[in-house]
Order: sequence, then structure tokens, then C-alpha cells
Amino acid sequence: MVVSLWLGLLAAVLYAASALLVKRAADLGVGLWRSAFLANITTALLFQPFWLLGGTLHPEWWWQPLLTAACFVCGQWLTFLSLEKGDVSVATPVLGIKILLVAVLVSWLGGGGVGWRIWVAAVLATAGVALINRSGRGQAHHHVGRTILTAGLAATAYALFDVLVQRWTPAWGVGRFLPITLAIGGTMSLGYVTRFRAPLREIPRSTWPWLAGAIGLMGLQSLTITGTIAYWGNAAAVNVVYSSRGLWSVVLVWLVGHWVKNREQQLGGEVLRVRLVGAVLMLAAIALVLV
Repeated sequence: MVVSLWLGLLAAVLYAASALLVKRAADLGVGLWRSAFLANITTALLFQPFWLLGGTLHPEWWWQPLLTAACFVCGQWLTFLSLEKGDVSVATPVLGIKILLVAVLVSWLGGGGVGWRIWVAAVLATAGVALINRSGRGQAHHHVGRTILTAGLAATAYALFDVLVQRWTPAWGVGRFLPITLAIGGTMSLGYVTRFRAPLREIPRSTWPWLAGAIGLMGLQSLTITGTIAYWGNAAAVNVVYSSRGLWSVVLVWLVGHWVKNREQQLGGEVLRVRLVGAVLMLAAIALVLV
């Protein structure tokens, strides 16, 4: 179990690094939809060698990988809608409720017991996510109701994905359920093409190094977090430590943000103090599940 938690932390760091590169690629005109499409295709390919790990095919349960993949793609689609059409400062904290939803769904769907430490850690981590993503006062909020709805549904879909991976992988084996599920997810991502602002071939050559780094790291973090939950289970605890990606994002912005033209280093002292409180809550949540 401890190994799964450390892998969850590794996935969080990989996500934070990929998010910086995705942001830079977006600033250069790639857009979220093209980045996500390429990341999903890359992730699907990275999971195909898992066939070598073996397992059992269950044609009569064909709907299980289909439903699991649909949860991931729907979660991603709803996330982008909440970020594109809504208010980012509202969407990000709402998306953070995924941590609590995983704990609830694990208990509800019978994927394993959730002890009091995990429940407390999930609450602390959720609060930490909200505070770490604090962007400051004086901002007008737009389409709040729609943002809360789409972000809340996205968090639910993502939570379902993690819990269903934990629930259904054992019967198939990681060498069957994961490559099939992620291949279906990559295929479903073809629907993103309708949201492209321009074809992939029009992405400037100078932008591709940033984009390639982003999708490569995103694929690796998906491989790490999904593979960890599939093999060890423990989805609720893993999600607590994985939620630290927001904390690692702040750390990376301060360390290397100037390399990718990120301006979050210029946030005021009040925002930084609130984020510090969020970081303390996040570290307390991680300590609860690691100790």
C-alpha cells in the first residue's frame, strides 16, 4: 500500500510538470482540445504494452471498459467546458471535491473500506485544493451556476473512473482491462476534433517541443496513477496524495515558472499566505495517509 501512495505522489509531480507545459503550449495557440486529444492518443498507446502482463478477456462484460472509458472522456470534456465557458477560479475548487467523491463511491460501490484517517485526509485535501488555487480578490465571477454544474459533474465522472478501475480490473487483470479501456478512451477522443480551432498540421513547429513534453508527461502520469489504482486499489488514499498536484504546481511555478513565461510568481502577499495555509492542510492530509 505504501508503494501505491508514493506512486500517487510521483503522478502528482508529473501532472504538475505537464500542466506547466500545457499552459505554455496553450499560450502559443495550441488550445486545450488539441492538447487533450494528443495526450489521450499517447496515453492509449503507452498502455498497450500492458497486454504482456496477461489477464482474462470477458466479452460478456464488454460494457465495463466502455463505461469506464466514457467516465474519463466525459470528465475531461466537462472540465474543459467549465474552464472555457465558466470561471476558472470557481471551477478548480469544485473539481477538488473529486477527492471526497472517490471516498464516498468506494464505500458505496463496495470497493473496500475507508477508515477515519482517509475521510479526514480527504476533507483536509479538498480544503487544501480550494485554498491553493485561490487567485485573489477583485475578480468578477461569470456563469457561476453553469461552472459549478459542469465542474461538479466532471469531478463525479473522474471519481467514477478511478473507482471503476479499482472495482473491475481484478477480474480482467491489468493486462486486459487497462489497455482495452484506454484504447476506447483514445477512440472516443476523436470527438474532440470538432472543437479544434485549427487542424493539427497548423501547429507551429516552434510549439511542438512544448507540446510534445506536455503530452509525454501527461501520458506518464496517467500511466502511473491509473496503473497504481488498478494494481493496488486503495483509490481513496491514492487520490488524497495525488491531489497534491496543486501544491507541486505552485512549487514548480516558483522554481521554473519564468522559463515557461508563467506570471503566477507575481501574485500578491495575501494570495500567497492563503496558499500557504492550503499547503499546510495538504501536507497534513498526506501525513495522515502515509503514517
